[in-house]
Amino acid sequence: MNKYEIMFIVKPDVEEDARNAIIENFKKVLTNTEGTVDNVNEWGLRDLAYEIKDYTKGYYVVLDTTTTPANIAEFERLSRINANMLRHLTLRRD
Repeated sequence: MNKYEIMFIVKPDVEEDARNAIIENFKKVLTNTEGTVDNVNEWGLRDLAYEIKDYTKGYYVVLDTTTTPANIAEFERLSRINANMLRHLTLRRD
């Protein structure tokens, strides 16, 4: 098990209930096999540095997690196909 920091940006026009459901679903993916989500830090709606898919704002979420590489691979696969996700970045922490 490794420690990771994951930042993802959700489209700003997603309703609060749907956004919370997205966050919970991704937390379940990371805790699927013995993983834990240590911290969820919602930065909220912020300006993007550059326009992404015609959006100038996005809802930022940062997750600190301890999980397996297989769970990270599944998270990244699902975030690439999720229509409400603008970007994601996964960093392995030492």
